[in-house]
Formats: sequence, structure tokens, C-alpha cells
Amino acid sequence: MLDPEAYGQLCRKVLERDGWRCQICGRTESLQVHHIQPRSLLGDDTAENLIALCATCHEKAHRQGKDAEQDSLTHG
Repeated sequence: MLDPEAYGQLCRKVLERDGWRCQICGRTESLQVHHIQPRSLLGDDTAENLIALCATCHEKAHRQGKDAEQDSLTHG
């Protein structure tokens, strides 16, 4: 895991790479950086594992991820 300063620099690079737009809906407000593979599932802090999302799409991504995780636990 990166120190806070290095992580902040990485997030800025990801936002710049993604054109300061949500990569799902295209919004430019309330941008956040999302781990494609979560840290809890051994996702790392690299630009390849990060994507710019607006707050709404970020929340949806986490909800869908939890639903998929729960589904795999209950349906093998």
C-alpha cells in the first residue's frame, strides 16, 4: 500500500489519464478513483487497477461488487 502522498499522486495521474471524466457515464463532477479489483481481493495500487468514476457510479460499482460477491458465496 502506498503512503498517502504517493497514492494522491497516483490518483491524480489516473484522473488525468481518464480525461477527468467518469469512465461509465462521462460526468465530470464528483470524481473518485475506484479499484477495479478491490484491495480486499488482493487488488493493488497501480494505475492499471484504478479507474475514474463519479460518486454515483462508484457507489453502484461497490453495490454490484458486493452483490456479485454474495452471489458467488451462496451459489458456489
